[in-house]
Amino acid sequence: MLLSVVIPVYNEKDTLFEIIRRVLNAPVDLEREIVLVDDCSRDGTQELYPLLDAKFPGARIRVIKHAVNQGKGAALRTGYQQAHGDIVLVQDADLEYDPSDYPKLLKPILDGRADVVYGSRFVGGDEHRVLYFWHSVGNKVLTLLSNMFTNLNLTDMETCYKVFRREVIRSINIKSNRFGVEPEVTAKVARGGWRVYEVGISYSGRAYEEGKKITWKDGVKAIFCIVRYAFAD
Repeated sequence: MLLSVVIPVYNEKDTLFEIIRRVLNAPVDLEREIVLVDDCSRDGTQELYPLLDAKFPGARIRVIKHAVNQGKGAALRTGYQQAHGDIVLVQDADLEYDPSDYPKLLKPILDGRADVVYGSRFVGGDEHRVLYFWHSVGNKVLTLLSNMFTNLNLTDMETCYKVFRREVIRSINIKSNRFGVEPEVTAKVARGGWRVYEVGISYSGRAYEEGKKITWKDGVKAIFCIVRYAFAD
């Protein structure tokens, strides 16, 4: 069985090699491929790609580059289309999410109980970096609104860690180019009637001065996406 790890990348030269190392060392007994989708990085990230073969010999790593910056949703759309795995997992490149959580994320699918698994930052006893109060409030409000429209009972709709059986994610036509991809995919998973599980994960969030990109404007757009994709493709 093949695990595809899709990593959207935008200006992550300081963390790219480390996140790849962590993905390759994740404690799961599955063959894996890494699909890097560079969304037109301008910080020197792209100069690192020719070094990947020497840095990680034998690893299955593919790099797809966007000619212009489009956003996380567009990068994920490209990555999902290029993924060959039986299971597809989303991994951010910024080290906020730890691949050592892969066994928990994959277990419900490998056991045949789930089609989709979300990794929640708000359940379980795993360690979390303490950061922004209003970010946590915003995440919970967006998750509540999403749950109201999807009739799911998630605790963390906005999480990066989403894992899909291949046929699930291939059945979803993603239209959002930015962070609206999270509520869009959630709405379409719910409408598809797929079996959804949620597991607790650790979280080491970044501050804005460390490169965090999402803003309150993305939260406002997410509300629009929650309503829109609850009823339309």
